[in-house]
Amino acid sequence: MTVLDQIVERTRMRLRDEPMDIEDVRRAARDRAAAKTPFAFRTALQRDAVNVIAEIKSASPSAGSIVDNPDVESIARDYASGGAAALSVVTEPEFFRGSASWIARAKSAANLPAIMKDFIVEPSQLMRGIAAGADAILLLASLLDAPRILDFIGLLEEYGCDALVEVHDEQELERAVEGGARLIGVNNRDLRDFRVDLGTSERLGALMPEATIRVAESGIRNRADVERLRAAGFHAFLVGESLLRQDDRAAAVRTLVTT
Repeated sequence: MTVLDQIVERTRMRLRDEPMDIEDVRRAARDRAAAKTPFAFRTALQRDAVNVIAEIKSASPSAGSIVDNPDVESIARDYASGGAAALSVVTEPEFFRGSASWIARAKSAANLPAIMKDFIVEPSQLMRGIAAGADAILLLASLLDAPRILDFIGLLEEYGCDALVEVHDEQELERAVEGGARLIGVNNRDLRDFRVDLGTSERLGALMPEATIRVAESGIRNRADVERLRAAGFHAFLVGESLLRQDDRAAAVRTLVTT
């Protein structure tokens, strides 16, 4: 069993054990949607600039502990000060030690749109993410077939929420395109064995439909990596661990975005 398999198994168990009043969640999602700008995440990534999606997380299976008990508001403000276009908030609670409560806190502190990163296998997770304030939610093509992706995107768009569909190989990219993904992220880290290769973005980016908003994820550490991926047609760059480990996170973001 891979680490990804373990995470998904634990996610399904947690969803089964956590009670949820779906009507209350839908009501909260409608309230959140009414109070925010629709599709703000997508809009932020279409700026004519280096669009960094700066990530907040506490840990990961590949890196172990990164930031114990992160000061979510402080980190978000630093990212905004450095010029980030958007935030990524990892909410998976066991392997990444995240929390959905971080989404609203980070957005309030930074005044930036935020994507929720979790391992989505059920529609109830989408509703909870919208209710928590997410402007976008990550969908993994490794876990979802094309019809499921299409359904999930449709549900999110009813609430003005974007879907970033993540792929790692040609088969997953085909699913994303068939599922109608407008935003496609290429994870340069293979979630099965955690190896990193920026060439994955270059290879798959060349196969995406022209209108796709392309997001490169993982393994981006410096300005040279950004320029390499911009040359491959990418519009945005999701950066996490390399920013979180810096003493001056605002300056670290600024180094990536300054042309």
